[in-house]
Amino acid sequence: MTEPRNNGRATDGRFTKGNPGRPPGARHKTTLAAEAILNGEAEALTRKAVEKALEGDTVALRLCLERIVPPRKDRPVGFPLPKIENAAGGTKLMSAMLEAVASGEVTPCEAGEISKLIESYVKTLEVTEFEVRLKALEERIGNGHNR
Repeated sequence: MTEPRNNGRATDGRFTKGNPGRPPGARHKTTLAAEAILNGEAEALTRKAVEKALEGDTVALRLCLERIVPPRKDRPVGFPLPKIENAAGGTKLMSAMLEAVASGEVTPCEAGEISKLIESYVKTLEVTEFEVRLKALEERIGNGHNR
């Protein structure tokens, strides 16, 4: 009799990492069959796709262009940002971001990603300011007890 599967769960009942039904690196038999059929034909298929694209086949043309120039996932974004020295300056940065979106310099999606960076930067400034203030308080309290 075979031992029952644990359905990907650890002894404490939580799910374990990975796919319990398939070992790492295993590939589906359909994928393996397709690779076996296409093995050695990549060059001929690519040539045919290019020929069809040159003949005006729009699907083949799109396929070729997507391989030559893949869709851009990200791009550098440039717009004027005020320099900030403290956490309160985050308001200036967010205001500049909104202006950039409103003027069309930045898309709302780009602004969302940049806002995450601004938020992280402001948190870093807040922590730094807090650390400086805490150190100053500790020094004052420490000096007060020495009298």
